[in-house]
Amino acid sequence: MTWIETTSLTFVARHEDADRSYAEDLLDRLEDLSLKLEDRFEVVPSGIGVVVHPSPIWLTAAHPFLPAVRWSAAPAGRRYLAGWPMATEVHVLGEKAMEKRAAGEASAEALRGTAERLYTQIVLAANNESIPPPWTPGRFLNYLKWAWLVEGGAQHFARQVDFYRAAVIRRLREGSRPRFPPSRRDAILLGGTIFDLLEEYRGGGACELLIGRLRRDGPIANLEVAFDLRVREIEEMWRAYLGDLARPQAELTTLPSPEELLGPVDPEP
Repeated sequence: MTWIETTSLTFVARHEDADRSYAEDLLDRLEDLSLKLEDRFEVVPSGIGVVVHPSPIWLTAAHPFLPAVRWSAAPAGRRYLAGWPMATEVHVLGEKAMEKRAAGEASAEALRGTAERLYTQIVLAANNESIPPPWTPGRFLNYLKWAWLVEGGAQHFARQVDFYRAAVIRRLREGSRPRFPPSRRDAILLGGTIFDLLEEYRGGGACELLIGRLRRDGPIANLEVAFDLRVREIEEMWRAYLGDLARPQAELTTLPSPEELLGPVDPEP
C-alpha cells in the first residue's frame, strides 16, 4: 500500500489517497482539541502521528491484540474500539470503514471522534506516568485495573460522552447491573459518565484531580477524594445519573424503569 502524508501544525497523518480529505478534517479537529487541552493540562504532546487504516484487517495487522480487547468489551461498546493509541501515534480506521461500523448518527459521531479520544489518552498519559500509552507491563496492568478511568477520562476531556448515550441505554437494557466503578467490560461505555457526573457535581478541576494520579489504595480512594464523598454516596449518585441518561431517549411505553434497567450485578470479567 502506498502511504500519503498530510501535515498540520503539530500532527502528521499517513493514509491512502482515498482518505485525504478525511485525514485533513481529522487533523483540523485534533489541532482544535490540542488547544483546548492546553488549558487543562501541563503537558500536551505535539508531533503525534496519525495512521489511518483503510480496513479493520489493516488495523488488526498493526495491533493483533485489538480483536481480543474488543471481544472482551460489552456488546454495545465493541464497535467503538476502532483504533489504538501508542506513545507517539494514534491508529484509526478510515472513513468508509468507520461508516460501515456506525449504528446511527450518534454512533457515527462517536466513531468519527476516535482519533481525538485516543489522542486525549496520550495527553492523559503524559500527565500521569502510571497509565498507558506506552504499553509497558506496569502500565498495562494498571490499565486492566483502572480501565474505566483511562477510557472515561479520554472520553470526557475529548467532550464525547454524549455521543455514547444510545450505547449506554442499550447496555443498561440488554445487560445485567453494571459494577461501580465500571469493570473493564464496561469501561468504554460507562467510564465517561463518572467524569461528566463529577464535573457537574464539583466543577472545574475535579476531573483533573481524579485522573492525575493512581492512588495506592485503589480506585475507590481516587473517587472519594475527587468527589469528597464516601463511595456509597458516589455510587448512589452515579446510578441515579444513569437512570436520568436513559429516560429522555426512549418512549415511556417501551423503556423499563431505572430499577429494571439496572438489574442484578454482573461478575468481574
